Amino acid sequence: MNSSVQNSNAIFASQNTPVLWKNYLAFLVPMIISNMLQALSGTANNIYLGQMLGVGAMASVSAFFPVFFFLISFMIGLGSGAAVLIGQAWGANELERVKAIAGTTLMVGLLSGVTVAVFGGAFTETMLRALGTPLDILPGATAYARVMLITTPAIFVFLLTTSMLRGVGDTKTPLFILLISTLLSFVLTPALIRGWLGLPQMGVTSGAYAAGASFLIAMAWAIWYLRRSARPNRSAHSAAMPVMAPPIVKHPLAPDAAFLKHLRIDRVILGKVLKIGLPTGLSMITISLAEIAVLFLVNRYGSQATAAYGAVNQIVNYVQFPAISIAIAASILGAQAIGAGRGHTLGHIAKTGIALNLVLTGSLVVMGLIFSRSIIGLFITDPAVVDMAKTLLDIMLWSSVIMGMSMVLSGLMRASGEVVMPTAITMLCILCIEIPTAWALSNIYGIKGIWAAYPITFLAMLALQTTYYRMVWRKKPIKRL
Repeated sequence: MNSSVQNSNAIFASQNTPVLWKNYLAFLVPMIISNMLQALSGTANNIYLGQMLGVGAMASVSAFFPVFFFLISFMIGLGSGAAVLIGQAWGANELERVKAIAGTTLMVGLLSGVTVAVFGGAFTETMLRALGTPLDILPGATAYARVMLITTPAIFVFLLTTSMLRGVGDTKTPLFILLISTLLSFVLTPALIRGWLGLPQMGVTSGAYAAGASFLIAMAWAIWYLRRSARPNRSAHSAAMPVMAPPIVKHPLAPDAAFLKHLRIDRVILGKVLKIGLPTGLSMITISLAEIAVLFLVNRYGSQATAAYGAVNQIVNYVQFPAISIAIAASILGAQAIGAGRGHTLGHIAKTGIALNLVLTGSLVVMGLIFSRSIIGLFITDPAVVDMAKTLLDIMLWSSVIMGMSMVLSGLMRASGEVVMPTAITMLCILCIEIPTAWALSNIYGIKGIWAAYPITFLAMLALQTTYYRMVWRKKPIKRL
């Protein structure tokens, strides 16, 4: 197995701050690149659509984004819960338990994906009409959304696999998986738009078909790679026997016979995964519902506003990915520390995560603000829409740093199984601050008021998470789940 696993375990051997930063980054950098690659595929699709098919195609795809985010929110939560349990089991060197948790999680994801594909595909247009999707883009949005919904089984398995691999400290394999998926999408999307190599011209649905195919091919490669991957099991040998070759063992999540026997739903394990994953998923669902509400408000200003919303989301995603990656790293490394009996290192993990967020996310915010007009121009050719999107970015992009700091604290608390209060704080801020503020300010300042709600919400969220972290969570005993 790759060295990222060893680095993630080594992080607990010392409380020396420079060592902690070095090992944290060794775990974090591949994950940030992975998340950016995942977004890059969608970004490339939007660039192709915007440049080759026009603003209407871009708006059609943007109209479905909150719905799709809502549907994958449960998988994000499920993957988060599984990663925490796998991280604790891995820290305690319980390999059979690692496989059992992964097998249960994958089966739930696969069954959920099939359900979404069947029912979501049947009621696609109904959902989009209920959102108030502008009529001039409704046919394209419906066609795109239906293809994406049908491919959800592959997407769900894809998301869960990458999340669980990180649970054992393996951030490089997800990087390779996402690199393959992204490169395939780069090639397939324009090929389907233009009909290259005898392929049919799929129009606005080209990105959806390309995404589905790239996910399937990347997962097929992952299965092959994990089955073949191996590492020396040096823990089985003492220093007194240096000349003996250590035995070779497979990746702990390799889909071999030992793993496949766990590919079933264990109710006890599922209960523990859901105990962590459901509140996290509920939090993500709340965020997605807020985005749907925001989109509903944005749609009132017409298809140009919808296109600007899509362009802003593309840039914000890239800026926020380091923050999200740092929070995931804090959660996984915290879980491994708890499993290894090193709960005393949790405070150092939190401080390092917050400092990294200030440096990495802050740098991207500055770059995004400086080059915002040029970046937006990649997606949109209409000058009026570019101006609108730039104004919206200027209002809210800086608050991504605040959001990242809050996520580090909530992610670390989730590593210990403390999920109810961090989730409640997130939901409270979104439901009681973001949505009402966006509605109220939009009535006063128009579309600018919608985006002003984001920094207000993130500031409140950070204040509440910090208060709970310092006053309550740090005083509780840390226990394994």
